[in-house]
Amino acid sequence: MSDGFDRRRHRFAAPRYFEDLAVGETFYIPSRTLTDANFAAFRTVSGDNHPIHYDVEYCRERGHAGLLAHGFQVLCQTAAGAGLFPHIIGDALLGFIEQSSKFLKPVYAGDTVYPLLTIAALIPQRSTGIVVVAASVHNQRNELVMTGEQRYLLRKRIPNPKGAG
Repeated sequence: MSDGFDRRRHRFAAPRYFEDLAVGETFYIPSRTLTDANFAAFRTVSGDNHPIHYDVEYCRERGHAGLLAHGFQVLCQTAAGAGLFPHIIGDALLGFIEQSSKFLKPVYAGDTVYPLLTIAALIPQRSTGIVVVAASVHNQRNELVMTGEQRYLLRKRIPNPKGAG
C-alpha cells in the first residue's frame, strides 16, 4: 500500500543551491560542554599523547587551570554536520575544500563552547560556487576562543532547458 511517502523528500529543510544562499546567513551549532570523556575520546582518535591534554598536574605546573584542549578538538566543534548547514545545502554539496583557524584563548575540560558558522563570501563559478564560511567558537565567559574559515564547493541549480516547463 502506498500512502504517497517518498524517502527522498524526508529532509530537515528544503534543499538549497549556491545561488539560494546569502552573505551574512548564520548557522548555529549546538553548544556543548567538553568533558573528560571528550578529551579521552579525542586523545584516542588523534593519537596525541602530550601530557598537556591528559595530565592535570602537568597542566597546573605550567599555569593552566586544568586539562588543555587540543586545537583540533576545539576546531572540530565547528564541524558543519553538527548543525543544519549540510542539511540545508543537501545534494548541492560537492565537497569541503579548505579550512584555516586561529586559536585565541585556551579551552579547558569543563568549558562550554558555542560554535557558529556565518556565510562570509560567495564566489560564483560556471556551474558551481564556493561558499566561504567564517567559523567562530566562544566559551561560557563569552570569550572568543577560535576563529577560522571553511570553504565548501556547491552546485548551482541546473537551469531548465529552453522550452522546458
